[in-house]
Amino acid sequence: MATSAGNPLSSSDDTLPGSGLSGSTVEPLSSTANPAMGSRGTGGTAGGAAQSDLLARVVQGAHQTVDRLAETVAPHVQRMQESVGSAGDLLQSRRGDLREMSDEWADNVRDTVRENPLAAVAAAVAVGIVLAKLSS
Repeated sequence: MATSAGNPLSSSDDTLPGSGLSGSTVEPLSSTANPAMGSRGTGGTAGGAAQSDLLARVVQGAHQTVDRLAETVAPHVQRMQESVGSAGDLLQSRRGDLREMSDEWADNVRDTVRENPLAAVAAAVAVGIVLAKLSS
């Protein structure tokens, strides 16, 4: 299989992972390759050679199509990976900002309660009464 150097879907030895199949080796179908076909075969040597050539052309065309698709898609996939990475970085940054903001609010509420404990208790009672009236 002819692959380009920038093809992210190709491997150095064109072997399908876990399958033990090599992408560069295509064996033609014939009665000798498949004992289950028996003596029916392909209809003679000329017919078998033509079928074998046709199969080889189809396989080569499929390899070329996959290679072209991989070359076309590779830049788009790379851009998407970069976008996802930058979005993840942005989310991490926003999460840190929100954490800092909530810590500041909690500190401000603590300071206010320490400075005015009676007002804080009165506000808590008022909020409790309002919630009780709304829930009933």
